[in-house]
Amino acid sequence: MSTGLNNSVNNLGAPSLKTVLIASGVILTLAMGVRHGLGFWMQPISQAHGWTRETYSLALAMQNLMWGLFGPFAGMAADRYGTMRVVILGAISYMLGLVWMAVVTQPTMFIIGSGIFIGLGLSCTAFGAISGIIGRSAPVERRSWAFGISAAAGSFGQFMMMPVEQQLISTLGWQNAFYVLAALLVLAMIPMSFYLREPAVAAHAGPQQSSFDAALEALKNRSFLLLMAGYFVCGFQVVFIAAHLPAYLKDQGIAGPNVAVVALALIGLFNIFGSYYAGKLGGTMPKRHLLVGIYLTRAVVIALFLLAPLSVMSVYVFAAAMGLIWLSTVPLTNGIIAGIFGVRHMSMLAGMVFLSHQLGSFLGVWLGGYLYAKQGNYDMVWGITIALGIFAALVNFPIDERGLVRGALKPA
Repeated sequence: MSTGLNNSVNNLGAPSLKTVLIASGVILTLAMGVRHGLGFWMQPISQAHGWTRETYSLALAMQNLMWGLFGPFAGMAADRYGTMRVVILGAISYMLGLVWMAVVTQPTMFIIGSGIFIGLGLSCTAFGAISGIIGRSAPVERRSWAFGISAAAGSFGQFMMMPVEQQLISTLGWQNAFYVLAALLVLAMIPMSFYLREPAVAAHAGPQQSSFDAALEALKNRSFLLLMAGYFVCGFQVVFIAAHLPAYLKDQGIAGPNVAVVALALIGLFNIFGSYYAGKLGGTMPKRHLLVGIYLTRAVVIALFLLAPLSVMSVYVFAAAMGLIWLSTVPLTNGIIAGIFGVRHMSMLAGMVFLSHQLGSFLGVWLGGYLYAKQGNYDMVWGITIALGIFAALVNFPIDERGLVRGALKPA
């Protein structure tokens, strides 16, 4: 084969940037697409098992928490043993998690099992584990752009998979929909993982910084900690909206399921452009300034959505506006990490920052269900998302993006 993915390698035996972006794009499309649609199962599963929304919300929260907790270790494994092996493990775990959600009816087992399986699956197939090979494959001047392409792929998954998942539930039932998606994940992700093989990092000449030293260095860095604080807010905002928007719209009298489907699909569609151009602008503008603008804009958009009269059109305008700034934080955050620390431990460091994101995700999705159960509405949680957006803008402003100047490194 003289053309295509099989021949797309550079002179070091590593996959070319084009190959990495295509293969990782397919994986991210499915990983993020399926994950973003899990909110569609909240009402049918709750009704089938006689649960409150808090139970299913806690399951989604647990998935996000475990995704974050597994993230640094999945990233460390990807940096050390290769992205391919990590993706294969993730695809199998993700599949088991979807099957678990289809068959388990005991609430505690449902929450714990789906949290572990899907959390591990996402940690091995989403941005954290994939970011290292992208950063190592892209030249410095194109790195932010490459991260933007990968974030756009995740957004395309949300756009593509929202109507697919809703249609599967409507035509096959919520249980069979899980089975179909589980099969799709392993049949597509595992073949794509073989295009993400790269030479062992240990083969590189010279002393290497150990994973422990890299993690310790990052945790002592003020800019890294500020980045983690901002990413916590990102997770809180996007997962609360993705999980609870369909139920919120139904509560407000917009009962047609297609409105929520279109809204979440619009978020994915517009974020394709938002992520791409965020990555592109990150190559020429200070990334911290772009992050400040994104978080402030989120606060304004959410406030206007709540203040304006609610209608189908206002929902779609809100979704499009949020889509432009939905995952646009990802290429900028990863770009700052690579710029400060380099790409040797990129996946692990991205996983550490993403842990903060997922702690926010856990709190956002769980708090939405908890406060709804207590108060019968989402008013307080919407207010929290606005306040956190302002907070995130403030903490991102003083970040120093300059690369570290290190002394001699100890052998790994």
